[in-house]
Amino acid sequence: MSWYRNTVWFVKGLREYTRSGYESASKHFNPADLEVNVAGKSFLITGSNSGIGKATAKEIAKRGGTVHLVCRNKERAEDAKGEIVTETGNQNVFLHIVDISNPKEIWKFAEQFKNEHKLNVLINNAGCMVNNRELTEDGLEKNFATNTLGTYVLTTALLPLLEKEADARVITVSSGGMLVQKLNISDLQSGSGTFDGTMVYAQNKRQQVVLTEQWAKTHRNIHFSVMHPGWADTPAVRSSMPDFYQKMKSSLRTEAQGADTVVWLAVSSEAAKLPSGLFFQDRQPVPTHLPLASTHSPPGDEEKLMELLEEFSQKFKSPSSG
Repeated sequence: MSWYRNTVWFVKGLREYTRSGYESASKHFNPADLEVNVAGKSFLITGSNSGIGKATAKEIAKRGGTVHLVCRNKERAEDAKGEIVTETGNQNVFLHIVDISNPKEIWKFAEQFKNEHKLNVLINNAGCMVNNRELTEDGLEKNFATNTLGTYVLTTALLPLLEKEADARVITVSSGGMLVQKLNISDLQSGSGTFDGTMVYAQNKRQQVVLTEQWAKTHRNIHFSVMHPGWADTPAVRSSMPDFYQKMKSSLRTEAQGADTVVWLAVSSEAAKLPSGLFFQDRQPVPTHLPLASTHSPPGDEEKLMELLEEFSQKFKSPSSG
C-alpha cells in the first residue's frame, strides 16, 4: 500500500506541485484578492528568515501589515528583517529569537508577546526535516518537537490573544507529503523501527492537518487553515532533500509561488468566506486523502492526538505561564 500511495502521490506532484502546476492554477486566481491594505493588523510568522516564511513576510509587509518574525538564528533573522524593511519600506517589522523545537522557550515567548502585542494572524511556517533520529535537549525527537509539538504549543499559547480580534486567522504550512501517511499516534517520537526522516516529516505534516481540523471545531471564531506550498526551491529543500532537489530543480516553484497561498489565506477576504479547518493548495481547498490510499484514521485517534500533545505541552509550561 505504501508503494501505491507514494507512486500516486509522485505522479500527482509532477502534475500539480511543480512550477508548471502553479502557472496552470494561477490562471484562475483573482488578482483583486490580494489588492488589500492590512495596515493596523499584526501577523506573526515562524521560520521567516528564509524560504516561504520570508517570502510571506515580504508580501504582508508590502501591504502595510505589522510583521513579527519568529526565527531561531539571530544573524540570519537580522539580515532577513533588513531586506524586508528595505524592499517594502515598512518599518513595522519586529524580530523575536525563539527555537520552535524548544517548548519551554515557546511558552515563555508567548507569555511575553501576549503582554506586549496584539495578534490578528498566526502563520505556523517553521519546520524541519532531520534525516537521522536526533533528540533535543528536552529528549524530544527533533522533527516532532519542531513540526508538531512546537506548532501545537505556540498556537495553543496564542489562542487567547487571537480570540480578542475580529477575523483572526491561523495558517499552518504543511506539505502534500502528508498524503502518503496515515495518522499514527502510537509512536509520536519515531522511536521504533527504521527511522526514515522523509516519512517522519510526512507524518508530522499529517498531524498538522489533524490539528487544524480539531482546532476549527473547538475555536469557532478563529479561521483555521492548513496548506501545501507545492514543491518550491527553498534552502530547506536544498539541504534536507539534496537528491530530490538535483532531480527536480529545473521544475521547482519559486519561493514567492510557494508562499502565494499562505499570503492569500492570511490577507484575502475570500479565504475567510470558506469554512474553517480546510487543506489548501493554490488557493483552493483540496482533499486530505488520496483515493484508495487507506489513510483515514478513526476519529478517536484524532482526539487522542490532541490529548497527547496537551500532556506533552503541559510538561514544559512553567507555573508562571498563566
